[in-house]
Amino acid sequence: MLRLASCLALFVALVAAPKLVLAELTVGYGQADVTPDPAQKPVWIAGYGQNRKAEGVHDPLYARAIVISDGTKKVAIAAVDVVGLQYPTVQEIRRRLEADKFDYVLVTSTHNHEGPDTVGIWGPTPFKSGIDFEWLDSLVAKTAEAIQAADKSRVPVTAAYGTAADGTLLRDSREPYVKDDVIRTIRFDGTDSKKPHCLLVNWSNHPEALASENKQITADFPYYTIRDLEAKYGCPVIYVTGAVGGLMAPPRDIYTKADGSPLNDGNFEYCERLGSDTAKLAMKAIDSSSPVKLEPIVVSAKPITVPLENRLYRMAQMMGILKREGLLWTGNSEEFGRPYEKTDVKKNLLPAGVTEVGYVGLGEVHLVGIPGEIYPELVYGKVQDPVDPGADYPDAPVEPSVLEILPGKNFILAGLANDELGYIIPKRQWDEKAPFCYGREKSQYGEENSCGPLMAPLLMEALQKRVAEATGK
Repeated sequence: MLRLASCLALFVALVAAPKLVLAELTVGYGQADVTPDPAQKPVWIAGYGQNRKAEGVHDPLYARAIVISDGTKKVAIAAVDVVGLQYPTVQEIRRRLEADKFDYVLVTSTHNHEGPDTVGIWGPTPFKSGIDFEWLDSLVAKTAEAIQAADKSRVPVTAAYGTAADGTLLRDSREPYVKDDVIRTIRFDGTDSKKPHCLLVNWSNHPEALASENKQITADFPYYTIRDLEAKYGCPVIYVTGAVGGLMAPPRDIYTKADGSPLNDGNFEYCERLGSDTAKLAMKAIDSSSPVKLEPIVVSAKPITVPLENRLYRMAQMMGILKREGLLWTGNSEEFGRPYEKTDVKKNLLPAGVTEVGYVGLGEVHLVGIPGEIYPELVYGKVQDPVDPGADYPDAPVEPSVLEILPGKNFILAGLANDELGYIIPKRQWDEKAPFCYGREKSQYGEENSCGPLMAPLLMEALQKRVAEATGK
């Protein structure tokens, strides 16, 4: 009788207890056309030099977004076909989404060199901004709308993570030669469908296959990559640019024309072939991908300050070409100084800008948000050691790498995440002053488009902190 009473009590307790609700992974996709119309207003194309005025549109530019939720937390990832969006612009996108209660919104750019100026330094002259602020306001609104559309379209999914590598599809144009030639993909499959719901592709190559003479608005080679992937898998694709510093650029001398002559960058035939071959590499990764859990979701992101050591950037900021609030650099990246004043220039005090480093743990996959063009050396731990004798900071410690910091090997690295601070160069590879590294007569390209040698140490330290905060390790 006692045993029977115990069993009855247990049965009653189980029936009366609230049902255990398991978290369900959901993903949605949204997009919006953000193409400017060069027939209505002048459009100054970003990348390379000034005064490159668009003459037409070859293919549209988009803001693409996915929203991922584990039932408790909800994050958005948006990628826009532009050269870079500055932190104040991203903050405005986030303000428009406050009512949607996201735990994190990451907005990155493909770093497209054939779209409109979104930074300000590629206008008709070096002294006039190339930004059409009315169009930029519409880009902000449409990017927020794409994220909202993705949120509303969320469906239950499973996920698979895959990688593939091909070093012939990009080149490193700066010594020491270190590439990130791995394409990373996440395939989201609907639980009630046999075909993918959407795809995420992460690849590290400058979208500059059209080079400096093109005057047609285009998304460059990612346009063809996305086109081919969507045609094969019958689902939308979001393309996220990775570690393009160092400098990852389209390859040369791998294609030939029908007559056997070399086919290199600067034309749409080359651009399409590179985009299609990048799609084929992504297909290898997608088709060989393995199931992964993307829950639980953990998030850690925090604004920090970074010093603006680059004199050209400081001049552009003072002239109003770079529209960024300036603070006094305090020497501590997590301390916000007072507003920078004109009298500080005479005192040789450094201005600082506010930016952000973010980390999102998606179960077995780790999403890293870096606000600029990080060198692959900092991803893989391949910073030059021993240092070249010509380096400006030969005694600089080697920064911790992304792979050393992350708690797992599966990752997506979003470069130009929430900001565009230029090249993020390992400090001991900084080479601005003679004698130059590798016996060169002049410095290599890179430092003139970096905020300064403190960027890499500060950003990698911030990433360490964000990962530790999110994981408790």
